Amino acid sequence: MLSDNAKSYLHLHLIVFIWGFTAILGRLITLDALPLVWFRMLFAVAFILIYIRYYKIGIKIPRKVILKFLVAGLIIALHWFTFFRAIKVSNVSITLACLSTGAFFTSLIEPIFFGKKIVWYEIFFGIIVVLGLTIIFKVESNYVEGILLALLSAFLSASFAVINSKFVQTYDPTVISYYELSGGVLFFSAFLLFGNSFNAEFFQLSLADLLCLLILSSVCTAYAFIASTAVMKFLSPYTVMLTINLEPIYGIILAVLIFKDKEQMSNGFYFGALIILTTVILNGVIKSRKKVDK
Repeated sequence: MLSDNAKSYLHLHLIVFIWGFTAILGRLITLDALPLVWFRMLFAVAFILIYIRYYKIGIKIPRKVILKFLVAGLIIALHWFTFFRAIKVSNVSITLACLSTGAFFTSLIEPIFFGKKIVWYEIFFGIIVVLGLTIIFKVESNYVEGILLALLSAFLSASFAVINSKFVQTYDPTVISYYELSGGVLFFSAFLLFGNSFNAEFFQLSLADLLCLLILSSVCTAYAFIASTAVMKFLSPYTVMLTINLEPIYGIILAVLIFKDKEQMSNGFYFGALIILTTVILNGVIKSRKKVDK
């Protein structure tokens, strides 16, 4: 029988595959990045609330903790905004490949946040990921804005993963997800309100956009968000972020199949992707052996 760690690792791969499909939906939805993320979070909160009511999950927690969750929600909201904005100004492949730097950012942030010693092989793997990314971008240097936005998105994702790994040790993943996504909706609603963006046109969605948003908010957000938070009970933030490096590979394969020539990349890109995939596998092997030795 598989251990909790092994089950969580396999579950994480399913989640990452779903996240890879998120980029496809972002490309298909015609909304700009900000309203896209706002609708995504709003619908996701509604789905999670239905889940909470159905299973009668208690959501009463200290106000100070709620405030922390709301702030974390702003971080993930900004991650999604920069992610979808990068897709809009560049393409799916460029944006997803940039997320590979998330593991490197995590290897730097986690020791600072938790006061842990730096694990040098994590830094080494992070550098290898950056090397793979450099190879990819060597032939794709025409999307400066998209690259910068995607790198910022990766940094925000890494920060969020580190913060959430601490929360999940104490609180229910569903409750955490509910408050964090609600925080994202709250902060973005304030921004849209002060920017006078809420009008009749803002709420006019095409049927295609509505269907994509429902899939994005239910499967790719509500389910994946809760599930990814839950696996952090058994996996380290670095392992989570390094596994998320598979998202570009899954997403780009889907993009090529769906958008065909628009997402075809050079041989250099696929070589860089292979380096990233190899790094993920090596990380999993090393961490598994260390746990066995203990």
